[in-house]
Amino acid sequence: MRSAQTTIVDLARQLGISKSTVSRALAGHPNVHAATRQQVLDLAGQLNYQRNQLAVSLLTSRTRTIGIMVPEFVSFFFPKVIIGAQAELDAAGYNVVICHANESYQTEMANARALLASRVDGLLVSHTKETRNFDHFRQFERQGVPVVFFNRVCEDMNVSKVMVDDYAGALAAVSYLLDTGCRRIAHLAGPDTLIGSRNRLNGYRDALVQHGLVPDPELIISYDLTLEKANIYVNHLLNLPQPPDALFAINDPTAIEAMRVIKSRGLTMPDDISVVGFSDDPVAALIEPGLTTVAQPVNEIGRQAAQLLLNHLNNPEFQPETIVLPTRLVVRNSTVVMMWDARN
Repeated sequence: MRSAQTTIVDLARQLGISKSTVSRALAGHPNVHAATRQQVLDLAGQLNYQRNQLAVSLLTSRTRTIGIMVPEFVSFFFPKVIIGAQAELDAAGYNVVICHANESYQTEMANARALLASRVDGLLVSHTKETRNFDHFRQFERQGVPVVFFNRVCEDMNVSKVMVDDYAGALAAVSYLLDTGCRRIAHLAGPDTLIGSRNRLNGYRDALVQHGLVPDPELIISYDLTLEKANIYVNHLLNLPQPPDALFAINDPTAIEAMRVIKSRGLTMPDDISVVGFSDDPVAALIEPGLTTVAQPVNEIGRQAAQLLLNHLNNPEFQPETIVLPTRLVVRNSTVVMMWDARN
C-alpha cells in the first residue's frame, strides 16, 4: 500500500511554525530567517518531501523550468557551456530541459515548439548552422518568455546575447602565424549563417592586410563544418601549385582533421605547414604535435548567459545586454613557438 505523501502541513506541524512560513522557506523567500529556512529544508529532506510543481506553477504562473537549445553535442563546446549554465540555474532553484538539434533547422523548430508547450520560464539558445529564419524564437518573445542567445546569436532580435570576441581571436591567431614567417595562410571558414564564422573570417583578412598582404580567395574556403568536407578541402589546399604554409581553422575539430590529413601525406608540422584551431578543446593539448589554438572561456559563456536570463526573470524592467568575452591564444607545437605578447 502506498504511504501517504508528506505535505507542507506535516512540516509545519512538526516544526511548530505556520504553513505560509514553510512555503516561503521552500521557495527561498528572502524574508524567512536563514536558520528557519535550513530547519525546513532539513526536515523536508528527512521526510522525503516533494513539492507539487503543478500546483506551484498554477499559483505562480511559473514552472521553474528553463529550456536550453544547442545545435549539436559532437564537440566538447556545447556540453561545457551547458555545465556552466546549469550550475547557475540549479543554484537559483530552476530545473533544466536540454534539447539538441543535430544541426537541423527542422529539428530546432520542433524543439522550440515542444519547449513552448512545456511552458518553460526562459530559453537559452545557440542556433543551428541551417537557421536563417528566427520566427520560432520570436514566438517565445511574443508569449513573454525571455530569450538569451549564446555563441551563435541572432543579430536581428533585441534580446540578451553572450559571445566571445571571435574577431580579436582570429586576428591574434593569424598575426601570430605571420610573425612566425608564414605568408600563404589558408582559412577553412564556417558557414556565413554563423556570426562567429563571419567575425573570424574578418579577423583573418584584417590580420593579412595589417601585415601588407592581400587575402587570396583560393586560400579561403567556407564549408559546412563536417569532417568529411574538411578532409576534402584540406587535400585540395595541399594539392595547389602553391600550397599554403599555414592553415587557420574555424574550430579545433577542423584543425585536428587537417593535422590528420597532413600527417597522412608525410608532411610535418610546423616545418612543412603550421596549423591553428579555435576553441581549445581538451584533445588539443593531448595530440602530437599539440595544437596551437584560440581558447574560449566556455564555462563562463554558460554562466553569463544563465545569469542574464535570471536577471531578466527577476526584473521585469530588465533591458537586454550583450556580453563579449575575451579569447586567449594558446601556443603549442603545431606552429613555431616563440614569445607572444598576448595582444589579443
